[in-house]
Amino acid sequence: MALVPSAAVNDGPIFAEVDMGADSSAPTVRATVVQASTVFYDTPATLDKAERLLADAAGYGSQLVVFPEAFIGGYPRGSNFGVVIGNRTAKGKEEFRRYHASAIDVPGPEVDRLAAMAGKYKHRKVMPTALERIIWGFGDGSTIAVFETPIGKIGAAICWENRMPLLRTAMYAKGIEIYCAPTADARDVWQASMTHIAVEGGCFVLSANQFCRRKDYPPPPEYVFSGTEEDLTPDSVVCAGGSVIISPSGTVLAGPNYDGEALISADLDLGEIAKAKFDFDVVGHYSRPEVLSLVVRDHPTNPVTFTSSKTEGSQKS
Repeated sequence: MALVPSAAVNDGPIFAEVDMGADSSAPTVRATVVQASTVFYDTPATLDKAERLLADAAGYGSQLVVFPEAFIGGYPRGSNFGVVIGNRTAKGKEEFRRYHASAIDVPGPEVDRLAAMAGKYKHRKVMPTALERIIWGFGDGSTIAVFETPIGKIGAAICWENRMPLLRTAMYAKGIEIYCAPTADARDVWQASMTHIAVEGGCFVLSANQFCRRKDYPPPPEYVFSGTEEDLTPDSVVCAGGSVIISPSGTVLAGPNYDGEALISADLDLGEIAKAKFDFDVVGHYSRPEVLSLVVRDHPTNPVTFTSSKTEGSQKS
């Protein structure tokens, strides 16, 4: 997610904005969710695309832009990396090597470039889903952050970790107002989850997903969609989007969009948050701490900890 300070000059929009702004006299925030595909295995080109999209959104007046899950580096949809119980194939290992080469370091030069585009806030996925766990690590409590910004308190949870009630409760307790939910889930049931979170948390929910066709990924045999490749054409939709913006009352402000790549925008009337929490405040007047409570370990966790600043191996003899 990125805060956009101002409009930037560019060569024209990549695609048109879908605008369903609110009409309100209360303070508002112009927000955009990006529905677009990674340039797979080409991180520099993806960064170029991200920069163009940020500039386009800023040109439409957006103050906050949310990108889909794994936009930088790509979401390896359809790949199993040659993994079966008890074995990993040579082809799968090479596929992982290429995917790993497309990843970026945090901190690193690509992050510096993103920071130069706009203020950027970090959340690492606490729980990768299913086969994602063979390629992605786990976040810890230190990345369950809600950031104080000039436009409100902003935080994020990624894809199915949005279905973890205790994680959501931790974010509600930090006073989240704009809840960002990058995802790779384009199913109809995702919309129900997003609406529920908006109502439960009394917050705006901004969910961004990629819209991808088969041709947005490398062709076979370089890249194979396991189990479905024979049924796909270059124009087959492999991720249908469904990006959406929802108010604290559960009203859909923009989207869900299943039509293609788009910038999906709405004006967030921050006065709606107080109205929603007057009805239901899950960590306020609707909580029962004497009956139910939550402890969050929000410190960094490391597999190896050294008690001194130098390790034995780094000392000169």
